[in-house]
Amino acid sequence: MPIPRLFRPFCTLAVVTLAAACGSAPVTEVTSADQREIVATSGVPEQTKIADLTRAIAALGPDVDPEEAARVARIAVEYPLFTLAPRYGIEDPPLIHNMKVNMGIKPRGLCKDWADDLEARLRQEGLQTLSLHRAIANADNIRIEHSTVIVSALGAAMEQGIVLDPWREGGGILVWNAVTEDPKYDWIERSKVFAMKRRWAARG
Repeated sequence: MPIPRLFRPFCTLAVVTLAAACGSAPVTEVTSADQREIVATSGVPEQTKIADLTRAIAALGPDVDPEEAARVARIAVEYPLFTLAPRYGIEDPPLIHNMKVNMGIKPRGLCKDWADDLEARLRQEGLQTLSLHRAIANADNIRIEHSTVIVSALGAAMEQGIVLDPWREGGGILVWNAVTEDPKYDWIERSKVFAMKRRWAARG
């Protein structure tokens, strides 16, 4: 049933309010009808994205194992798309899905959920030449706070790594880029954000 014009502003406000804790994203319509047909908005097919990401991860340092880089790239692209998106019941753009999670209609699918589950899957690989980090952007505004996983060479700083973000395009489509070149977010190490929040809370 169409929403009466009188109520549309209030519905828009509800969407913005309930979609808190994962910043704005392109409204890309994604359904779970056939996840294997989904490609990124850039038009990069899945296998090409895996190959490009493999090369980027392998280039993070001279001691990075190319086979390990390939495993991380494949999991980062395929696991959110083919496992997490169906598991979360993704049928809508990210902000709409966030609203449904916050309303209890959907079980998971906030940016933190994508990051938690992708990190857990990657840690199952027992990585020897790569490190995983967690980062948060926009921590001072819960309505646009955003979480992600970052991969770097073993022992390297988070800022020298690559963002692995399956939330922002919707449907588990991975967005990846160098931490310092992310066009949308300025990332801070999660432990530092938690420390800042504790200080804020202590001030009352």
